[in-house]
Amino acid sequence: MNDSVEREVSAGTSRSMRSNKRRDTRPELVLRSELHRRGRRFRVDYAPLPERKRRRADIVFTRRRVAVFVDGCFWHGCPEHATYPKSNADYWLPKLARNIERDRETDAELEERGWAVVRVWEHMNPGEAADLIERALETRLQ
Repeated sequence: MNDSVEREVSAGTSRSMRSNKRRDTRPELVLRSELHRRGRRFRVDYAPLPERKRRRADIVFTRRRVAVFVDGCFWHGCPEHATYPKSNADYWLPKLARNIERDRETDAELEERGWAVVRVWEHMNPGEAADLIERALETRLQ
């Protein structure tokens, strides 16, 4: 007999979860396009903490040591738009809480190593997000 917990998952939920991408999401592509239009060059899906393979920044300016994360409202607990599943809440709530905890740990570790961390929400206006990133880059010159 299998001891693992079996969960009922609708076909729609399964399809939706499989379609989530780790990189090159629409908000990332739009922000990268805006930064590129402004003449900024960067690395994509880069691990500034190489020993922590699961902690990859979406956009990285290696010379200035600025790591940018484009956080999804659902996965990272946006204070404005986060929603919490009612089905399988005992599974999802700890998982989502751990994502937020991991984000804070990553920020602290990067900052300890001299990196600036910029986190933007997927719903942010790309121009405003690019402005935040550019301010961080300018600060790193001083």
